[in-house]
Amino acid sequence: MLFNSYAFIFLFLPVTVAVYFLICRLQHALAAQVWLVAASLFFYAYWNPVYLPLILGSIGFNYAVSRTILICSGDRTARSALAFGVAANLLLLGYYKYTGFFLQNLGAMAGANPGLLNITLPLGISFFTFTQIAFLVDTYRHQASRPGLVNYALFVSYFPHLLAGPILHHREMMPQFEDARNQRLLPENFARGLLQFTLGLAKKVLIADQLADIANAGFSQPGQQALIDAWCVSLAYSLQLYFDFSGYTDMALGASRMLNIRLPANFDVPYRALSIRDFWRRWHITLSRFLREYLYVPLGGNRGGALATARNIMLTFVLGGLWHGAGWTFLAWGALHGMALVVERAWRGAGAALPNWLAWLLTFTFVNIAWVYFRAASLADAHALLEGMAGLRGTGALSLGGREIAVMLLGAALALFGNKAADLAEQCRLNVRTALATGALLATCVLALTTTSPFLYFNF
Repeated sequence: MLFNSYAFIFLFLPVTVAVYFLICRLQHALAAQVWLVAASLFFYAYWNPVYLPLILGSIGFNYAVSRTILICSGDRTARSALAFGVAANLLLLGYYKYTGFFLQNLGAMAGANPGLLNITLPLGISFFTFTQIAFLVDTYRHQASRPGLVNYALFVSYFPHLLAGPILHHREMMPQFEDARNQRLLPENFARGLLQFTLGLAKKVLIADQLADIANAGFSQPGQQALIDAWCVSLAYSLQLYFDFSGYTDMALGASRMLNIRLPANFDVPYRALSIRDFWRRWHITLSRFLREYLYVPLGGNRGGALATARNIMLTFVLGGLWHGAGWTFLAWGALHGMALVVERAWRGAGAALPNWLAWLLTFTFVNIAWVYFRAASLADAHALLEGMAGLRGTGALSLGGREIAVMLLGAALALFGNKAADLAEQCRLNVRTALATGALLATCVLALTTTSPFLYFNF
């Protein structure tokens, strides 16, 4: 089920919230959690019921492994259980996400055609797999509580973050469900959550989906774009991806806020970053945290000298790129960011600095160019568009219409100068004017839902 659908907005979300607080009012906290688990599993199965046993099996398996780690805490069995659990999670993710890519490339090297495998990537598998790997590691490190099965199932399946994050720690979310103050409807939380949800929906429907037409048309014919149009195509995708994914996150945080549960922020105006390091502190914050805590630091982090640090950065970002998708384009995108961070680290070490305006321009230009690899269907397509961006096909003339230009300018202005949706939702005055404005914006978004488009990160 999609957040930007009539079924979610008018049926699933209001029914789920209303029944949850009704059960809480009857003082059945465990039953209320069971209700949220059932609702979340329905939310997941609405897309394709075939994969419901997959997530149920994943939850049961990881819960059992976590109990083993707890029981055997301090001895070699706990470490073996952790290794087994992490390996099993990665194998499951690898089967669904990378089998086709591996066989295709193996066949190409062998000069054979392995054929296409009919493996459909289950929605959210990358997110709920990483969430559970983090939980197993936290359990081994004694940084996670000892949840019951219902509590753990809710942690993994909780519908706001299930399909595209944020990637959570058990300790930062689940204690909120145990707080008696959160088990009753709080009008302020509901109002601010609805406002943030609506702002996220507006990002998706009114901006990202409009920019998608420009990006899709350009990337479908990357070899035909001259300088001006090629840059418009790349910029349109950079803005589309930002408003699509940050819009999803705002909707997730808003829906959860209605239930009095605060999820961690995942975006902090990343296109205002003054360095690539700064960008990754602002973009997909919970993924950056996961890669740092569970990959970069275990690899050695910055503890082994300049060369070892550079190696660890490159490995982290190449694997981070591969997490996003099975393709050479994602590996190239991750490697580019890794190399940029290595160069930037050496630059800082030399004591060099740039004026803020130039640092921003270089950072955003690099991020925008790297997104070409992230979006392109192949390396050849990426290089074809980059050739146009380099002016190798001439300057050309702007082919966008007035409406398309207006949407791009609006998106750029909001990304570079606008307030964050979370800040607007938190700081605005709750009065009649705010209620009317929220209702008007929500109605505008609903009227614009002529077609329901999936979120881009559902593919990852």
